[in-house]
Amino acid sequence: MRGTPRPGRRVRGSRTGRPIMALLDLLGRRWALRIVWELREARLTFRALQNACGGVSPTVLNERLKDLRGGQIVDLVESDGYGLTPFGRELRQALRPLTEWAERWARATVESRTRINSQRE
Repeated sequence: MRGTPRPGRRVRGSRTGRPIMALLDLLGRRWALRIVWELREARLTFRALQNACGGVSPTVLNERLKDLRGGQIVDLVESDGYGLTPFGRELRQALRPLTEWAERWARATVESRTRINSQRE
């Protein structure tokens, strides 16, 4: 099951490779979302991207860039570095509602823990 996750092929969590499962497998790989995040505003060279990600090894960064390029989320322009493709930019827009939901969820989780802790006292 190695290689870039693709719809229609077996991926983590799905024998049939449903598109959403293939995407979640791709984005769930170490550093993948961080790379997408760091490329949100501008193209970056390999070294600049590695510095922006702070702590990713060159081997892992290479693997993840290969996966994201294979998934048509990131591209490479030799003179300008790595950047988001139109699909990558569209993905960022699609993740906005999930980000907003996660913020509400985080607040509710903290509030719930605070309420439980104050009831124990």
